[in-house]
Amino acid sequence: MDQSGGRGVAVVVEDDDLIREVIEVTLQQAGFTVHPAATGAQGVALVKAHKPVVTTVDVSLPDIDGFEVVRRLRTFSETVVVMLTARVDEIDTLMGLESGADEYVTKPFRPRELRARIDALLRRSGHLVPTPATAEEGPAPGPDGGDGRLEVDTARRTVRLGGEPVHLTRTEFVLLAALHDARGRPVPKGDLARLLWPDEHGYGGDVTEADRRTVEVHMANVRRKLGDSPTSPRFIHTVRGLGYRFENV
Repeated sequence: MDQSGGRGVAVVVEDDDLIREVIEVTLQQAGFTVHPAATGAQGVALVKAHKPVVTTVDVSLPDIDGFEVVRRLRTFSETVVVMLTARVDEIDTLMGLESGADEYVTKPFRPRELRARIDALLRRSGHLVPTPATAEEGPAPGPDGGDGRLEVDTARRTVRLGGEPVHLTRTEFVLLAALHDARGRPVPKGDLARLLWPDEHGYGGDVTEADRRTVEVHMANVRRKLGDSPTSPRFIHTVRGLGYRFENV
């Protein structure tokens, strides 16, 4: 049994010694007992052994890359995963989120920013949303959605399309639920970013273009899992220059 800090266990998967130490200290100060790993395989083993609440994973590792690490974690763990990388290409962000990560932070980052993003994730991690490991079970709904309606149960934190479960990450569910609860009103991307990261933006902090792009990537994943075409959507409509609007007709 782990002698955990007040907030439980964290695993840090990072091959750069200095960055790994910074993340380790940041998480220890946040109340976690931290287990560091310098390789992907070691990180997977530590997650299996210690069942952490949160895991940070660097994309560039000496053995297997971070995307593969996250895919392996999602076969057995619901740990909150934050990917860290010096890459800024949108395709890398998309790959990270599609592999099952909950958040994607680019280097260089401020320890305070990393801690705020992890805190925001953990506040929503109690939601009982099925993990991405089961996202491929059963046939995906087609773009026309068949004759099934989309059911978003914010109390149970579940989503069903035509009676079949739709498996979303915690972040994806939070965004979909926000649109659903707006009852047809457009929701700006900035408001969605503030919802995801309230510690950063709740006191007048500016929403950055990177924040908006991250919201867009998460929303693209939601659309894909709903079988919703961006050009001819049933559920999530883009409001140009503003954000998104939800319909369920």
